[in-house]
Amino acid sequence: MSLLPYKPPKTLRPLFIIHYAPLLLIIMIGPQTALFGIWPLPFPQWPAIIMGSIIFLAGTFLYFKWELFWHKTFQGQLVTTGICSRIRHAHYTSLLIVGYGLAFFFYSIAALLLATIAVPIMIISIFDEEKRLIKQYGEEYKTYMKKTPWRLIPHIF
Repeated sequence: MSLLPYKPPKTLRPLFIIHYAPLLLIIMIGPQTALFGIWPLPFPQWPAIIMGSIIFLAGTFLYFKWELFWHKTFQGQLVTTGICSRIRHAHYTSLLIVGYGLAFFFYSIAALLLATIAVPIMIISIFDEEKRLIKQYGEEYKTYMKKTPWRLIPHIF
């Protein structure tokens, strides 16, 4: 038995790659600013680095909170408790927060642009995923959508 019993179906694996690609690009391109002094953000460096560290840690905390909750709870059923009672797509939210945190930490315009490009990617993925979830869970998911109206950010989207 695996430590993490859930493995996404092979048909969903390319989607996971698309979700993580901007984050990986941020990690690869972001340090170029510090190493070569290219693409710096147009505001003071140290406040941006400190703010980026805080944002990154908050996103990492949310990611691991979701990850531990998900693997502890998910058994093939619709999960509507825990962090999922506040936002429907906590995983995507955490990835976006981590991406923006790293962009500020690296003090990089290029990384910030990549983090921003990730937003529509996640939104398109959410709409696509919600169609599949409605097909899979039916009325149960529709009820959950009404009870938890926020997809990524409470009171915004």
